Amino acid sequence: MLLAHPAVLKDLVEQYETLCTLHAENGGATARRRMDDVAYTLCVSTGTRTVEDALDAARCRLHGTRTQGDAVLTGG
Repeated sequence: MLLAHPAVLKDLVEQYETLCTLHAENGGATARRRMDDVAYTLCVSTGTRTVEDALDAARCRLHGTRTQGDAVLTGG
């Protein structure tokens, strides 16, 4: 599987977190649609099916760990 560059993952995670805050504060449809788009891109970029799994996988990759099934492995 191709892996997204860490800079791309970092940007996507930051966008998603910002949009979650905006949606929680304003509840706007535009923020929600953009949040859904970013969630989808995160899932595709990490090879996962849910945004929660995508965020976990992205954060693990950004912090120098990798996942294998349900396990999180340290190192390379």
